[in-house]
Amino acid sequence: KPPYSYATLICMAMEASGKPKITLSAIYKWITDNFCYFRHADPTWQNSIRHNLSLNKCFIKVPREKGEPGKGGFWKLDPQYADRLKNGTFKKRR
Repeated sequence: KPPYSYATLICMAMEASGKPKITLSAIYKWITDNFCYFRHADPTWQNSIRHNLSLNKCFIKVPREKGEPGKGGFWKLDPQYADRLKNGTFKKRR
């Protein structure tokens, strides 16, 4: 299991995308592409990702624009917390 918290994994996925906002499915895909542990793990980890996005104040839900195709909203980092995360404070799991 990677030594990172779920919040950290989400931030890493957001940073790697290089886009201002990212979908939930793109977060899942980045995590499974980069950490083989999650390819074979019980899918309950996805529930933990959703839980973190909803409750952690680092993440902001961005609704789709009218007429923007696709399902579900987008997520982005709160700029207030973004700097802290970008300055290498990705926390390792204890």
